Amino acid sequence: MDDELWALIEPLLPPWLERSPGPRPVSDRLCLSDILFVPYNEIAWQLLLFEMGVGSGQTFSRRLDRWQKSGVFDRLHRVLLAELNTAGELGWSRACVDSSHVRAKRGDPTPVRRRSTGGQRAANTT
Repeated sequence: MDDELWALIEPLLPPWLERSPGPRPVSDRLCLSDILFVPYNEIAWQLLLFEMGVGSGQTFSRRLDRWQKSGVFDRLHRVLLAELNTAGELGWSRACVDSSHVRAKRGDPTPVRRRSTGGQRAANTT
């Protein structure tokens, strides 16, 4: 990841709280690089330790979960779209929307049975 991209991403990440003495957490930049490495190379989190030699898959998995819950990736998506749009690199002639970005309805509502107002034959009373 180059410095220009990191400069866009770093302000979006939540700050770390002060910790007690102990091992320092893996840097956010390294974590993001490794998080992106996993799907790109189609490996399991458990294999990340062996591939990268730093941290563990569980460390990166927890960091990903923390960032997702704090909305980092939604904000990053908006920032990158704005940057691409400003640079004229975003084509708006075609777009695709799926249920991962837009809430999908849960099927059609059950129709209410309506009473007819038209003429009907009366019930036979004999």
